[in-house]
Amino acid sequence: MDYILALDLGTTAIKVILFDSEGKAMAKSTQEYALVTPSALEVELPVETYWEAFKKGLAEVMAASKVAPSKVKGLGISAQGETLIMADEKGEPLMNAIVWLDNRAQHEAAELAAHFGNELTYSTTGQVEIVPTWPASKILWLYRNMPEMHRKTRRFLLIEDYFIHRLTGKYVCEGSLVCSTAYWDIINKVWWKDMLDYIKVDEGQLPELRESGEMVGPLLPEVARELGLTSETIVATGALDQACGALGAGNIVPGMVSENTGAALAICATTGKPLINPKWKIPCHYHAIPDTYMAHTFTTGGMVLRWFKDHFCQIESVTSALSDIDPYKIMDDEAKTVPAGCSGLVMLPHLQGAMAPESNAKAKGVFYGFTLHHTKPYFIRAIMEAIAFAINRNIDALLEMGIGTSEIRSLGGGSRSAIWNQIKADASGKPIYTMQNEECGSLGAAMLAAKSIGMTKSIEDAVGKMVSVKKEYKPNPDNREVYKVAYGKYKMLYESLVPNFEVD
Repeated sequence: MDYILALDLGTTAIKVILFDSEGKAMAKSTQEYALVTPSALEVELPVETYWEAFKKGLAEVMAASKVAPSKVKGLGISAQGETLIMADEKGEPLMNAIVWLDNRAQHEAAELAAHFGNELTYSTTGQVEIVPTWPASKILWLYRNMPEMHRKTRRFLLIEDYFIHRLTGKYVCEGSLVCSTAYWDIINKVWWKDMLDYIKVDEGQLPELRESGEMVGPLLPEVARELGLTSETIVATGALDQACGALGAGNIVPGMVSENTGAALAICATTGKPLINPKWKIPCHYHAIPDTYMAHTFTTGGMVLRWFKDHFCQIESVTSALSDIDPYKIMDDEAKTVPAGCSGLVMLPHLQGAMAPESNAKAKGVFYGFTLHHTKPYFIRAIMEAIAFAINRNIDALLEMGIGTSEIRSLGGGSRSAIWNQIKADASGKPIYTMQNEECGSLGAAMLAAKSIGMTKSIEDAVGKMVSVKKEYKPNPDNREVYKVAYGKYKMLYESLVPNFEVD
C-alpha cells in the first residue's frame, strides 16, 4: 500500500500524520514550540524552528509506522495564514518569521485603510477591513521601520510557500492562503497591483500562483536524504488550515457548513461564487477546490469556556487532577443537569469583541437574567448556548446572502462534547455531524496530495474514500422551541447594548 504524509503548520505546534490511501492515520506526532514576543505587539518565530519541528515529528512518525520511505508517495500541507517570511534570492530567511498574531503594523494598517478604503479592499480581496495582521500591513511596516530589510528581501513568502520551496526548490503558492494577504484579487485571481505598488513589492518577489492540490514536484535529493525519505515523494500545493479542515469534514458543496470550536469559533460555508455583501461583511475566502469559495468567519469560541474553567472551576480542576478525568467532561456533566434555555440566563460571548456578522470590536461579554436560582452549571451551559447562538447568527447572515444551510459538520475540541453538539443541533434546527477522523485539517491536506498524484480521481472521490461521519445529532423539537425564544433574547440583548459598548 502507498501512503501520504500530511504536515499541519500550526501556530504553536506542528503535526505530522501518515495516512494510508483510505484516509486511516497510521502514526501521528505533535511538536510544540514557544513563540517569541519581543514586545507586547510583536510575535515572531525563528523559521528554522518550524523546520526542525517538522523533521523531529517526521522521524517519530516514520519510526512508529514502520512504513518504508519508498512507500510515502505524496506530501500535503495544511497551514496557518498570514505568517510572513522574508527571504533572500536563495529562499534563506533574513529574519524571524512574523507570525500571524503579530500586531505591530497598527499604524500601517490604518494608513492602508485610509488610502484604499475598506469597501474597495473588501470588494477586491474578500477581507472586510485592513488589519495589522495582514501581510500587506506587515510589509508596509518593514518598509517604514526596517527599510534595509525591505530592500534586501527578494522573496515575500507565507509559511506554506517557504516549506514548498525548501522541499522542492520551487516558488509556488495557492489562493486559499494568499487571499488574506490583502494583496490578492480574489475575484480575478491575480495579484492586486495597486496594493503591491503601495507597499513597494514587485510581482517577481511573490511565488507563482497555483490551485490547491496541484503537483509541485518531488523532494530535492538532498532534502530527501535529510528527511529520511526518497525523491519518490511528491509535494503538492496545500491550503489554509480552515480550508483543509472543511475538506477533511467533507464540506465541499453549497449548503454544507463546517464549524470548528477550538479556542476560536471558525465557520466555513462552501459557495460556488465569491460572496461580497456590504451589509453583513462576512469575509470571503478561496476554497481548496478550484473556482470554489468559502464564507469564512472567526469569533470567540472555546476560549470563553476555558476562561470560565480557569477562573471559576477550581473544584472541577482538582477533581480532574485526582481522578484523571478531563475537567471539560466534568463540566459537560454539570451542563446536562440544566434545562435548555438555562431558565432565562443568556450570555453574549464577546470577550474579545464580536467578529462577523456583528463586526464590533468594542462588544463585551455579558451574562444576563441570572437570579438566586442560577448556580454554576447554569453558567457553563449558558456559555455553550451562546456559542451555538453565534453559529446561528452566521447561518442567518448566510441565508440573507442566498446561501442556505442543510447540515453542519462539527470539528475541533468542542466536537468531543456530546451535550454541546446537541445544543448546537437544537439551537440551529440543523443536524450536527461529528467526524470519525478528528484531524480534519491534516486529512484535508492528505486528500489534496492524494489527488495531485492520482491516488484519487478528484477531491470528490477523496471525500468519498477518506471522510466518514462518527455521529449525527438530530434537533430535539421540544428544545428547538425553547431555543427560538432564547435566541431572540440573545439578539435583542446584543442590539440593546450596542450604545453601551461605545462608552469606554
